[in-house]
Amino acid sequence: MQSNINPKTRIPWIYLFFLTVVMSSWFWYMISHDSFELYTRQWATVLTMIFGSFIAGASPEGSAAVAYPIFTLILKIEPAIARNFAFAIQSIGMTSASLLIIGLRLKVDWNYILFVTIGGVFGLFLGTYYVVPYISPVQAKLFFVSLYLSFGIALWMQNRKQQREVFESIQNFTNSDKGRLIIFGLVGGIISSIFGTGINIFTFCLMTIYYRVSEKVATPSSVIIMTIETILGLFIHTQLTKDFQPEAFEIWLACVPFVAIFAPLGAFVISKMPRKSIATLLYYILIIQFFGAMIVIRPTLIQLSICGLILILGVGLFSYLARVRKV
Repeated sequence: MQSNINPKTRIPWIYLFFLTVVMSSWFWYMISHDSFELYTRQWATVLTMIFGSFIAGASPEGSAAVAYPIFTLILKIEPAIARNFAFAIQSIGMTSASLLIIGLRLKVDWNYILFVTIGGVFGLFLGTYYVVPYISPVQAKLFFVSLYLSFGIALWMQNRKQQREVFESIQNFTNSDKGRLIIFGLVGGIISSIFGTGINIFTFCLMTIYYRVSEKVATPSSVIIMTIETILGLFIHTQLTKDFQPEAFEIWLACVPFVAIFAPLGAFVISKMPRKSIATLLYYILIIQFFGAMIVIRPTLIQLSICGLILILGVGLFSYLARVRKV
């Protein structure tokens, strides 16, 4: 996205309008329903989402990547409630971040966004109806934190190279690239159907390792992708499956004003950071996410062995993608 406007003079009016509507609507509801007392019950979820929403705006990780394990394993919130809350709260936080990205005219790759989203739509429906009912959330979480850490290791190995070449978009975009993005979007959509997030970081792996797109471009692009996916996920659970719980609504209501501010704040901060600093931030997030899951879940020896195997295979896969990267 190119612009001749001086970045210092850009005012993200579309984000400011959205923020005004959200905050005024939220305040009216809280006053009219005398709901402020819910903070005596939901203070821990609010603290979690302040941090999670900032990470969501500042990285390819959705806020659910932070919230889901804390909610389900520490706060003892049912996985289905945590997932539905993730879709609901990201519809505010990720939308806020996306509107700020668009309003500031930050560079994104629209081919990446379009074709991953196409696959993600199908993956989200497929996962919701045919995967989620048959999978253990704990086992799935161990699998994906291991896979994502393997990506972080592979990306770190690539960024150690002094002359690593990166681009601001997918080079020589062809029909095979469309198919590849759709397939990764399909798998990412299935992941998102389980946790309320996932398509963003999963496809981010492909963009940075295989296509060598700069983290500075891939990150805001992945935020927009997750925004579209989360709004669709919210629609599915409120209008189609109709399994959106009152508990999820209460947590959502408590967190709305905070994520509406902290998610776009993360997106703004990331726009000011150099590419390698963004990558470094991602490394720390993936490491904390992995070891946090290990501490909280306390996997058995067999589960730990499987995590180690996934790490080895994942590093091998992403290193292979780096070697056969698109030229």
